[in-house]
Amino acid sequence: MKRDDLHGLRLSNPIHFVAVGFGSGLASKAPGTFGTLAAVPFYYLMSFLSLDIYIVILVASSLLGFWLCHITSRDMGVHDHKSIVWDEFVGYWITMVMVPFSIKWAIVGFVLFRFFDIIKPYPISWLDKKVGGGLGIMIDDIVAGLFSAIVLQFLIHLYG
Repeated sequence: MKRDDLHGLRLSNPIHFVAVGFGSGLASKAPGTFGTLAAVPFYYLMSFLSLDIYIVILVASSLLGFWLCHITSRDMGVHDHKSIVWDEFVGYWITMVMVPFSIKWAIVGFVLFRFFDIIKPYPISWLDKKVGGGLGIMIDDIVAGLFSAIVLQFLIHLYG
């Protein structure tokens, strides 16, 4: 990523640092994919938690994400800059709700989430275009995570 593209981003600012996925969103190519990849170790740790605690973390991460993404995009002067990947973290964690950790399902969930996040079938594409601010940055990935979670649960049921 060119230095000019990162105008207003300050990694010393903890809000910006978290919004860019602890630096994973600064990859020069496919920052969303690298952001999702960076979410996997966190999912591994979260997979040991009870479902109730996992859901609390998801809700808190989503609410925090609305704010983090709004502040960072405002400071950068660009709505949904490609380096902002906290939404990918949350979307992947939604995909993996109720999935006991295994390498196989972590990879399948990763592929499903990236598929829905990149292809953006309706209503994801509509939300991506019509909703602004931090909510707009987060909501398409939240819905992509929900779509991915449904497909993943179906696959686990079939092939578990």
